[in-house]
Amino acid sequence: MYGYVRPPLKTLPEEETERFRRVYCGLCHTLGQRYGAAARFILNYDFTFLAILLSDPVEESCSKSRCIVSPIRRRSFQPSSAALELAADESVILAYWQLRDGVKDHDWLHGVKYRSVSKILEPAYRRAASLRPAFDEQTRLQLALLERLEAERCSSIDQAADAFAALLAAAAQEVDDPVRRRVLEQLLYHLGRWVYLVDAADDLKKDALSGDYNPVALRFGLGDGVWTAEARREFAATLDHSIHMMATAFELWDFGVWTPVLESTLYTGLFQVGKAVLDGRFRAVRRGRIRKNHKNEEETT
Repeated sequence: MYGYVRPPLKTLPEEETERFRRVYCGLCHTLGQRYGAAARFILNYDFTFLAILLSDPVEESCSKSRCIVSPIRRRSFQPSSAALELAADESVILAYWQLRDGVKDHDWLHGVKYRSVSKILEPAYRRAASLRPAFDEQTRLQLALLERLEAERCSSIDQAADAFAALLAAAAQEVDDPVRRRVLEQLLYHLGRWVYLVDAADDLKKDALSGDYNPVALRFGLGDGVWTAEARREFAATLDHSIHMMATAFELWDFGVWTPVLESTLYTGLFQVGKAVLDGRFRAVRRGRIRKNHKNEEETT
């Protein structure tokens, strides 16, 4: 996805920071094991957060290994698990369809990079889609709906955000426990809504220059990509509402050892990212670019 869902690593206790990194590295290893080294380029914070949400409440024993990011020093990581495998599979599916969407949105020349990377990722996508056909179908349906709304230049941020929210909520459909599944569906729905809106806000100036579709700009009449005070206040309230709805769902389930990381992300990290985007201070990591080291991942708002 986009890399906006990040815990405040600089203020987390060291124990919790390391726990988060072990899952982050575990997802990277799982992507590599299931889909090859190239798939590691789609690793991001958002699906690490998903992997943590889906994980058992007790952390498994960790492993240690060297890798492309740390070729000398062995790093601790969570070994492959059902949660990490699900997050890896869905990462591949969503990344592939977003790349194909990038091909549609650009002319032949500017679409070369999207076309090239999607071709590289296609074998991995085919395997992931065969393993998670329901999520693949839901992803295609919701992205097709977004494409239609874009063609119509729909100014409703609720309609546009709902499509991506429904897509992300589908990530919980394989959870067996019906109560837990419902909690995760609600949490992920509102997280997907928040991510879509934050991404649109982050792209305001870029889209104003290119003329690309941006429902936030259309809703608030921001043709120049610059916030008015009233529009900013109203939009910030919309973002905050999504976070409050996530928190309501979150409090209905015991996430065990992962609770501190999840709490810090929901109650601090998302607010920090949202404010930084509105202030124009957030520099999202370029999609598809591998993290050279963990310090890059800690670059925040």
